Amino acid sequence: MTGPTSDFLHAAQERGYIHQVTDSAALDTRLREGQVAAYIGFDCTADSLHVGHLLSIMLLRLLQTTGHRPVALIGGGTTKVGDPSGKDEARQLLTEERIEANKAGIRRSFESFLDFAPGRALMLDNAAWLDELRYIPFLRDVGRHFSVNRMLTMDSVRLRLERDQPLSFLEFNYMLLQSYDFLELHRRHGVTLQMGGSDQWGNIVMGADLVRRMASAEAFGLTTPLLTTASGAKMGKTAAGAVWLNPDRLSPYDYWQFWRNADDADVGRFLALFTELPMPEVRRLAALRDAEINEAKKLLATEATALLHGRAAAETAAETARRAFEEGQAAETLPSLTASLPAPVLDLLVAAQLVASKGEARRLVAQGGIRLNDAPVADPQQVVTAADLRDGAAKLSLGRKRHLLVRAG
Repeated sequence: MTGPTSDFLHAAQERGYIHQVTDSAALDTRLREGQVAAYIGFDCTADSLHVGHLLSIMLLRLLQTTGHRPVALIGGGTTKVGDPSGKDEARQLLTEERIEANKAGIRRSFESFLDFAPGRALMLDNAAWLDELRYIPFLRDVGRHFSVNRMLTMDSVRLRLERDQPLSFLEFNYMLLQSYDFLELHRRHGVTLQMGGSDQWGNIVMGADLVRRMASAEAFGLTTPLLTTASGAKMGKTAAGAVWLNPDRLSPYDYWQFWRNADDADVGRFLALFTELPMPEVRRLAALRDAEINEAKKLLATEATALLHGRAAAETAAETARRAFEEGQAAETLPSLTASLPAPVLDLLVAAQLVASKGEARRLVAQGGIRLNDAPVADPQQVVTAADLRDGAAKLSLGRKRHLLVRAG
């Protein structure tokens, strides 16, 4: 797609959000002519979204800032089925209670990014209509529009079968339910555009087709690119696990550090996708080299953290990092953990989610990567005692950039 003139598609293309679009010229025209309602779905598999979801959230935010209406669709219904896309086995089926708890946490993940005032963004739950479906009428009215031959060519199905992995009939229904979401959102709220990750292209196209068939209306799809880091790792994953958006899962300081530790090669792309800095400034920062790129990384970290946690929290995190790393001070605003002392260093690292397991912690100790009060930890059996406290806290460090204050409790 080249040369879109609507504000949304122009900015989305310039910043790198777009992978594929159905009928881009017609969508560009619709976006120029008036407000468009568009949605992205988020299943309730955890009680917080993470950085892997952030590209979609930022796209909804861009849609809103360019004058259109974003719809964040919480998958209270589809979570009960499980999306087979990109999976070798069925997702764990969650209880109703767990899904409800996850829905509450996911709603919090959106609060900083979208304005949900009346007439602005919408947050909906597809359980409102999927839980009420009657099976035989659904098959007769909706199922007849789907070709099994075509469904078998979709990546979410085809790749699973090619790897000789089982695909349950429950999962096979997922694309029908996702397509039906698009139809219901069109009927209820005038939604004409579905967006999502590139792995959702087949489902999105089928949904747009269902809207055209059953509502005789124009419908569009747009996907974002698969996002990996310069090292090839999946975006949002670290050795310690997912980079969560909710502050009860990951502190603003650790979130700031995630962006500060970005690879040099990723800085320009991340500034375009995950901040709202003007593109001329993004290009200037992306061109920096050697020591200067560190200033761009700090700006990336502060701007990304400000969008999620607010400007004050972002500046506090930046100042904490400056004091900890540039002045060598153990600032009181560093992440902290209260524990009964004495406590094994390995246990504390795992409890604070600085490492994913004790095995990983042992390897880091062997490599000289763990320090207690700036002194290397040489023995994996070492414990933190009350004698290690300095002004009420002991500082555990993983490498040069991640620190934790341990307090007695």
